[in-house]
Amino acid sequence: MAGGSLAPSGVAKERADQYQGKVTCYVIISCIVAAIGGSIFGYDIGISGGVTSMNGFLQKFFPVVYRNKMRAHEDNYCKYNNQGLAAFTSSLYLAGLVSSLVASPITRKYGRRGSILCGGMSFIVGATLDASAVNLTMLILGRIMLGVGIGFGNQAVPLYLSEMAPAHLRGALNMMFQLATTLGIFTANMINYGTQKLEPWGWRLSLGLAAGPALLMTMGGIFLPETPNSLIERGSTEKGRKILEKIRGTDKVHAELQDIIDASELANSIEHPFRNILEKRNRPQLVMAIFMPTFQILTGINSILFYAPILFQSMGFGRNASLYSSALTGAVLASSTLVSIATVDRWGRRALLIGGGIQMIICQVIVAIILGVKFSGDEKLSKSFSTLVVVVICLFVAAFGWSWGPLGWTVPSEIFPLETRSAGQSITVAVNLLFTFIIGQSFLSLLCALKFGIFIFFAGWITVMTIFVYVFLPETKGVPIEEMIFLWRKHWFWKRIVPKPESNITE
Repeated sequence: MAGGSLAPSGVAKERADQYQGKVTCYVIISCIVAAIGGSIFGYDIGISGGVTSMNGFLQKFFPVVYRNKMRAHEDNYCKYNNQGLAAFTSSLYLAGLVSSLVASPITRKYGRRGSILCGGMSFIVGATLDASAVNLTMLILGRIMLGVGIGFGNQAVPLYLSEMAPAHLRGALNMMFQLATTLGIFTANMINYGTQKLEPWGWRLSLGLAAGPALLMTMGGIFLPETPNSLIERGSTEKGRKILEKIRGTDKVHAELQDIIDASELANSIEHPFRNILEKRNRPQLVMAIFMPTFQILTGINSILFYAPILFQSMGFGRNASLYSSALTGAVLASSTLVSIATVDRWGRRALLIGGGIQMIICQVIVAIILGVKFSGDEKLSKSFSTLVVVVICLFVAAFGWSWGPLGWTVPSEIFPLETRSAGQSITVAVNLLFTFIIGQSFLSLLCALKFGIFIFFAGWITVMTIFVYVFLPETKGVPIEEMIFLWRKHWFWKRIVPKPESNITE
């Protein structure tokens, strides 16, 4: 290892004021192509709820649920309460959890592009199996392959975006992943709205079209450049320098290059990143990697997006009206993400997270009150109150779209030092998918048991996470990705845990 006084992060000193370069077309195009991976994640979130409300799909795979749906006096909150149906949605995320941990060493050893390619190809296989499924086993197997694709994609794409983006625009460019996710959700909702008219086989078209964004991701991955950070970490320093000069549009990249080299030297000395991430000096990043994705899911957003048609039908909306309403929420989510992209590097991460949290709390409570007072289990909600519920849910989705939606991925992807970055992202993805699986598997049962109280349940968690951000999350706006270690040493709480720089590290 080269001589010099290296901090535990591998970076010797703060050089952010020496960084030079500009936003180039090269880096923007690279980030857009990589972010297409988010559309895969979003498409599946949006497609699942619509497919599980289609009569042809239910008749073929879940006849019990179909019969409950057709019963006029069945409790609206409990019509879809079936663990097999929930497993169709949630099995993908359990597979994604496992594959994200497998993806970590692959991402570190073979680069970010390798994992992006693995994710795209796995998703193509999964979409093909689901579209042609003739029994429940084949259907679930397809979902598992989709999960493998999501595990690899979600592990590699946010890392790729954070490492390619210049520090002063990292938040906005990283959010290309979330924007693609929301556009995937909206596209899926619109496709569901059209294919539900093609009974009884429309669900096959909905599931099969998932191969579209997967193909784009795979083809894009073939032509994407590797990140300078990954190249240098794997020993290709000169190639990494050339890529860095190309994406920054200048040959004056010494300061940023030296930060990456310093970080990579320590990264290469770490044989077991998952063991290293448990050390005390990495405690703040580990806490954020666990709690940020946990809180993102406990907003309740995935329940609304997964089961939007089912949720709206439970409230008494007709089949067409429920799919139309879920498409509307998808459009709101996509458009609100643009607000976050425009403001995240100006207002900062904390302001958006706290403001979005407050708005979501208010919306969840309002929906709970309306359903508690005006809606019973065997009667439909009146037209005026149905409209009000849709409006408030759209306001909730908008708040999530410009706060916890994109930032739940952005913050964890930018805070880890290079030596634990891949492992940290794997933990983030695994925790996200674990809680997505838990909520996906339990939501229909919780809706049946808690009824309108389900919205109070989520409002309570949003309150907790808003306080968490206010107390424990420092502002990462504009801080170079390889200099995040200095941020924790200045924070009122974390500076008690993160050690000061140790003695010189020499060869």
